[in-house]
Amino acid sequence: MSTLDIKNLHVSVETEDGPKPILKGVDLTINSGEVHAIMGPNGSGKSTLAYSIAGHPKYTITDGSVTLDGVELTTLSVDQRARAGLFLAMQYPVEVPGVSVSNFLRTAKTALDGEAPKVRTWVKDVNAALAKMQLDSSFGARSVNEGFSGGEKKRHEIAQLELLNPRFAILDETDSGLDIDALKVVSEGVNRYTAQGDRGLLLITHYTRILRYIDPTFVHVFVDGRIAEQGGKELADQLEAEGYDKYVRASRVSA
Repeated sequence: MSTLDIKNLHVSVETEDGPKPILKGVDLTINSGEVHAIMGPNGSGKSTLAYSIAGHPKYTITDGSVTLDGVELTTLSVDQRARAGLFLAMQYPVEVPGVSVSNFLRTAKTALDGEAPKVRTWVKDVNAALAKMQLDSSFGARSVNEGFSGGEKKRHEIAQLELLNPRFAILDETDSGLDIDALKVVSEGVNRYTAQGDRGLLLITHYTRILRYIDPTFVHVFVDGRIAEQGGKELADQLEAEGYDKYVRASRVSA
């Protein structure tokens, strides 16, 4: 069993008025085989958590630790964290003009494994992953995310997830901007990943609709840079009915 362990994580960003605290002491343990859903209102720090774990330079960790099987990730570069077994699907995937999807995927796989995959089998693997995400094989010749629809960007990220098969995946609002058909395709891809049984998933979302297709082991309510509540899937149903208001009010009182 592998473990991604986040302890007392504090993170700030630089503003014109100086450092601004965003995360204010996050504690979260994700074991392989578990699906953790983080839900919360806009501006609560959910994406900051994702990018801080992955090593985005915009975010400064001022206290706490993030370890993967005891290895401290906060001292590692972004690519070293990926090689350690971490994967991030971004809310807004960036465009990479001039770099084809196929070359991008092969370069990423080579960097992770330390050797290039065999061309003949790799082409079959890529085409199979694209087909599962209802993307034509010609998609591999397109520049990464350039001119992609929102649904294509998200399906491409889940194809990456399937091909790279990390130990832990963080999906930052993968459901945003998806129509119902694309949501089902993306969810099926995520479920194939978790069905291996020895992979861990952190799923960040605003809404419960993706949890109709992806069954969470735990649901966490994230408010004002902290986890305010946690429970099972029933907590997501409660949030759907009642919203985040009581947690937001409680955070204001405690502040």
